[in-house]
Amino acid sequence: MLLDRNGEAPELWTRTEGAAPADPIARPLLPLEALPAALSLLAEGQPVGVEVPNTVTVEALAPHLPRLALLAVSFPAFSDGRGFSIARRLRRAGFTGRLRAVGPLIPDQFAYALACGFDEVELPATSAARQDPEQWREAAAWGGDAYQRGYERDGSILDRRRAARG
Repeated sequence: MLLDRNGEAPELWTRTEGAAPADPIARPLLPLEALPAALSLLAEGQPVGVEVPNTVTVEALAPHLPRLALLAVSFPAFSDGRGFSIARRLRRAGFTGRLRAVGPLIPDQFAYALACGFDEVELPATSAARQDPEQWREAAAWGGDAYQRGYERDGSILDRRRAARG
């Protein structure tokens, strides 16, 4: 299931398992290892998406960021938050394309994922079966305070406490 801040979203990308497809695909979503083979597609201006592990560095992707239309960051577990940090770094590095979190996230993490710069979340079937899209819509609308400084937030609870003291 694919979700954005408005609820369920249509999947516009086609995953490929190996190298760049020989036959044209409107919007290929490639594994990171296939990126060198897809450079010709990027040169032609075709929209290309790449799925990256949560261990990738922004520096490794930097030369390709202006030409990529989608980056899908893998989350191996909901308790592994490295993808949130990568999203913030990618946005700060100037990535303007779609940013997708892929993995077993939970609705409680959705507002923070959006604040870090993600546009959408792709859930595995097991997670989607347990979590109603309405839960995600409600979670996206959460506007409460947080201890973390997010991509779109002005400050955290701690920042406001420090400002009130001084």
